[in-house]
Amino acid sequence: MASLLTLEEAQALVLERARPLANEPVPIGTAARRVVAEDVRARVDLPPFASSAMDGFAVRSADLPGTLRIVGESAAGSPCERQLEPGCAVVISTGAVVPAGADAVVPVERVVREENTVEISESAAAGAHVRPRGGDVASGEVVMRTGAMLTPARLAAVAAAGVAMVECRRRPRVGILATGSELVAPGEPLRAGQIYETNGLMLDAALSAAGAEIETEPTAADDESVLREALERGLARDVLVTSGGVSVGEHDLVRAVERDLGVEEVFWRVSIKPGKPVSFGVRGDTLVFGLPGNPVSALVGCELFVKPALRALQGAAEPLPLFETGSLTIGLRRNEERDEFVRARVRTTAGEVLLDPIVGQESHMIVRSSAADALVHVPRGNGELAAGSAAHWLPLDG
Repeated sequence: MASLLTLEEAQALVLERARPLANEPVPIGTAARRVVAEDVRARVDLPPFASSAMDGFAVRSADLPGTLRIVGESAAGSPCERQLEPGCAVVISTGAVVPAGADAVVPVERVVREENTVEISESAAAGAHVRPRGGDVASGEVVMRTGAMLTPARLAAVAAAGVAMVECRRRPRVGILATGSELVAPGEPLRAGQIYETNGLMLDAALSAAGAEIETEPTAADDESVLREALERGLARDVLVTSGGVSVGEHDLVRAVERDLGVEEVFWRVSIKPGKPVSFGVRGDTLVFGLPGNPVSALVGCELFVKPALRALQGAAEPLPLFETGSLTIGLRRNEERDEFVRARVRTTAGEVLLDPIVGQESHMIVRSSAADALVHVPRGNGELAAGSAAHWLPLDG
């Protein structure tokens, strides 16, 4: 039997085939979490004028120290239009236009104001508390690079630069199909041998958060004709994700039916735990993922393979999972042949991120796993990761 692919080999094969989708213009108001398809350039200088960083008085630095005559006010949105002459000052608010002729702002707490004059006993350097025009970005400069996801802060940066429409990659259309004759909808009465279907709900939530447009197929029984019809519908999308039916049992029919429908299987089984019997294939431009039926195995496969593919389809610069670093509170034995992903709780003590593996790591234990907010990567090898040692972990935040 051929050796199993490593995690890294399998991810590379997925990303080789996950080519970015077409561009589309997206209004800035609906572009949150979208991936930029072309460099975004500022349409204006930012700030678009020299502005005050403080509440205080706009002055000529050459006049200080001294007593100055107050000749006007500049408020946000209501600038003082007059040229500032020697010996004069203008009341100014944070963010307001610094009037022509002024080259410094003195904070209000450093002055003594009378009715029409202000006494300033200290000197001020030219440029003090003044935000120069274009100090953040100049018109025409790149605000956001291709491949960046528009997080809330990045969205604000693009809007502040005067951009109303952004070229983004199209959202991938994803079909989700849970398979298994034993599955029934939550709330229905359970008969002998039946369990509630959970993977479809879990994958819908996880992949929607990753930018996908989801179409969930009705649960399909382990029947070749039923599977064929459901899989054919799913293969019309950019991505098809199935759960169940990809192992070696008599009723594991998904891979065989997919082959009959023209799916080229790129790999089956990866040296990870849980989630070893994951499959990946393609038909035309459609990516096809077969996740195991055990809920935790499906979750791990979703995080390690499906989400990176969705990010790559959307043109993300870094599609692979971004692991963080913390310290284990207990030792974890390494598996000689497989990378393991252990569910854990994350807590912070004295600035240190601590990882507490939960009790109950079996791949069917979805209720116990729901207490976890991290997947801790235990690399394949000998020995163990001792308590207190550094470990890489992936947030389970959707």
